Amino acid sequence: MSKIELLNQAWEDFIGKWQVLAEQNGYPEIESDPQWPSECEFTENGKTCWKPVRQKKNTSFDNVGEAMGIEVDAQYAALFGMYYVDNINAQHKDGPLQFLQPWSQDDFDRLQQNLIGHLMMKAKLKQPPTLFFALTDEDDLNLVVVNDSGEVWLEYVGKEPHQKVTDNLAEFIQQCTPVLSPL
Repeated sequence: MSKIELLNQAWEDFIGKWQVLAEQNGYPEIESDPQWPSECEFTENGKTCWKPVRQKKNTSFDNVGEAMGIEVDAQYAALFGMYYVDNINAQHKDGPLQFLQPWSQDDFDRLQQNLIGHLMMKAKLKQPPTLFFALTDEDDLNLVVVNDSGEVWLEYVGKEPHQKVTDNLAEFIQQCTPVLSPL
């Protein structure tokens, strides 16, 4: 299997486990914001909740790559191009985390803008390009994909990656267990 096929399978499996957990324990309740709608929202027993919804349109980080003069890691792009969901909490052997995900197409556009800002900061600091995809429970400590290698590392904001976690994103996702509780 290719890296992308492995990533797609790992993320599908993870989302499937999250769905089972949500069906057994109740989907996460949210406060609906008419200014920030999403296909993920639904009403159940008078409560507004959310669940993953397959993206109908192919999303791309091509404009990020063009703006920054790089080719964005394909497994990273695939992770953000499958579903619209709220950020998803998970547990990894190294601790709790929250996968960042697009809530809607508008949120995907905002994610791209934030990623360009992050990459511009990395370039200004003369650091290799990294792509953030998850938050940890420690302030300013993120999980990133090193764009040139596809490896997953821990990185403090504004610093270079300092601890390798896995060789690729699919392997990292396979090591995570979804949880419904907040980070």
